[in-house]
Amino acid sequence: MDVADLGLPVDVPSTALFTDQYELTMLQAALKAGTAGRRSVFEVFTRRLPEGRRYGVVAGTGRVLDAVENFRFDEGVLGFLRGRKIVDEETLEWLGSYRFSGDIWGYPEGEVYFPGSPIMRVEGTFAECVLLETVILSILNHDSAIAAAASRMTSAAGQRPLIEMGARRTHELAAVAASRAAYIGGFTTTSDLAAGFRYGIPTVGTSAHAFTLLHDTERDAFRAQVDSLGRGTTLLVDTYDVAEAVRTAVEVAGPELGAVRIDSGDLLLVAHRVRQQLDELGATGTRIIVTSDLDEYAIASLAAAPVDAYGVGTQLVTGSGHPTASMVYKLVARAESTDPRAPLVPVAKRSTGGKTSIGGRKWAARRLDEHGVAEAEVVGTGPVPAGLTDRQLLVELVKGGEVVAREPLDVVRDRHIAARAALPLSATQLSRGEPVLPTEYVHERSGS
Repeated sequence: MDVADLGLPVDVPSTALFTDQYELTMLQAALKAGTAGRRSVFEVFTRRLPEGRRYGVVAGTGRVLDAVENFRFDEGVLGFLRGRKIVDEETLEWLGSYRFSGDIWGYPEGEVYFPGSPIMRVEGTFAECVLLETVILSILNHDSAIAAAASRMTSAAGQRPLIEMGARRTHELAAVAASRAAYIGGFTTTSDLAAGFRYGIPTVGTSAHAFTLLHDTERDAFRAQVDSLGRGTTLLVDTYDVAEAVRTAVEVAGPELGAVRIDSGDLLLVAHRVRQQLDELGATGTRIIVTSDLDEYAIASLAAAPVDAYGVGTQLVTGSGHPTASMVYKLVARAESTDPRAPLVPVAKRSTGGKTSIGGRKWAARRLDEHGVAEAEVVGTGPVPAGLTDRQLLVELVKGGEVVAREPLDVVRDRHIAARAALPLSATQLSRGEPVLPTEYVHERSGS
């Protein structure tokens, strides 16, 4: 597959109401105060990774670019805001001509990140940047959580392919985004046709238990499927008795049978028995696919089993216990006036309870050791140290309101594989631990 997120329709005609009301009320107050036009810098970051996770995965960037382009207040949206008296007429007039005209920088999609990493930086006037907070966080938090779970699962699976099949376990539109994020994290296919249509992800699927139960006998069901889909199809063999089903499957399809799927029971034990039986029946090339509420731990436990592929649903689309990446969108610098030439001054939230932030427009770089393995995530303000200039992570995504960095999804997927491979080996351990790289901060001595 070599499909870019280009020219394809988004799921809704406008993303303007994918926001929280306070973003509009802040806009109204800032317009009245004369501060809405101050040049501002917002950054997306997370203060911590989910408990036990060693790294995060940036996913959703391509969808963010779509959302920013489609953030438009048409007459219907403005009518809703007017009818509810959300904001005043002056603000509605301003919203009617809204087009984001600023710049967006960010970690390239598929890259890994750590606590404090400036995953995305949004620059423009306060008014145009503040409106994007919720939609950007909604996309990045969801997609990055799914991609991180997918990355752990594909790492545990080694070279064995994984099928994303969680559409029935989440919201219908979230399912499409989850398929995209899973593909970035290393999954090879999806069962969700909407994801195949929207993003070009390869789709797969054959039959469920209902198909077997429809027919008078299991043999009749297998014969109908083989007659329709060919001998290379995958037959589901755990509706009744697995051993009898495997025997029948090979009798019906012959040794050319493509695969059998096991969806219940002690998968480790059953997989060994099925492999032995298939080999004894001469179906040595028939693959074994296992499903049944798998997560990265279950996949790792099957490493020694004769399994050829995994199908994952619920645990994937729920982030394997961590459905959000806990990213935040914070103002880190702003000008002292609306003069475009006014210098930026760093600003930061100061509070207790672990919710502090670090002011100033930031850069990020990844320092490598003498063997070329990543050893630290370096985040700073001001000039980039000479030794890190060629290791900077942020790339330009939007310039002057125009998207400049759309990519084919396969490029993003390959980037993630490479980024994960460049981390220390302990990054892929499933045991609980701290982030595999420390985050080091470098502050500009003369101010930001």
